[in-house]
Amino acid sequence: MIKVDESWSFVGSKKRPRWLWWAEDHTSGQIVAFVFGRRTHQTFRELQALLNQAKIRVRKWITDAWWRMAAPAYYDCLDQRLRIENKALMQSLERKHLTLRMRFKRLARKTICFSKSVLVHDTITGLFINHFFFSYQRF
Repeated sequence: MIKVDESWSFVGSKKRPRWLWWAEDHTSGQIVAFVFGRRTHQTFRELQALLNQAKIRVRKWITDAWWRMAAPAYYDCLDQRLRIENKALMQSLERKHLTLRMRFKRLARKTICFSKSVLVHDTITGLFINHFFFSYQRF
């Protein structure tokens, strides 16, 4: 099972939101893929494509209730028989959002430290995620 969620930050000003979409393995808690973009169907499909390229077969998707909002990518892009909507199961992934915001100042919601370009924002955030979640060994 794969948990999928999104977290926002901004580039330049809060009127230019940038979304981090990522997928976590439900069993191990490891991040298996992430992508940056807008909160659209296209960005979610890019995340699905990354999972397919990595040959990660998804038996069930665990999501929050975002499909009820204005742009329902989870509802439109996923087979609803394979989707579990459960906020309680999303706590570990939501905790990762908080960890990023606490340890990486650019993602804090009230900050004077922000990126001025999408390229810099995505590159630096991606490097931080790679270092923290993929190379940093926590005991």
